[in-house]
Amino acid sequence: MPKHYRKSTPTDKRSLASAIEINYKEQEDFVSSVFLGLKVCFSLLAIVSLLKIGYSSKVRLTRLREIKNSYLYEKLRFDNLSSRFDNLISLEGEQRFMKDQDQMISRDIIRVIWR
Repeated sequence: MPKHYRKSTPTDKRSLASAIEINYKEQEDFVSSVFLGLKVCFSLLAIVSLLKIGYSSKVRLTRLREIKNSYLYEKLRFDNLSSRFDNLISLEGEQRFMKDQDQMISRDIIRVIWR
């Protein structure tokens, strides 16, 4: 039984080597394009996440500023009322309280109520 060996000619080796090189180049291009796509997707994800964090931080700071302003307003009212209460309790505070009341009517004035 004779064995048939295929003679390898230099052109066959060159064409095979060039085919392998072309296939390797195509695979390299495909892999690099996939990685480039992944980089773009992750970059977009990072940008969107940063925008969302920035917006939520802005909303949070606005709410905290509103709470702070409300707290300062209520604290001012409390301090004012507290000082008025302290003045009422102090010496001759009742007389000062009566002087502060605008709705008090003297004894010699007639009150008219409209309905």
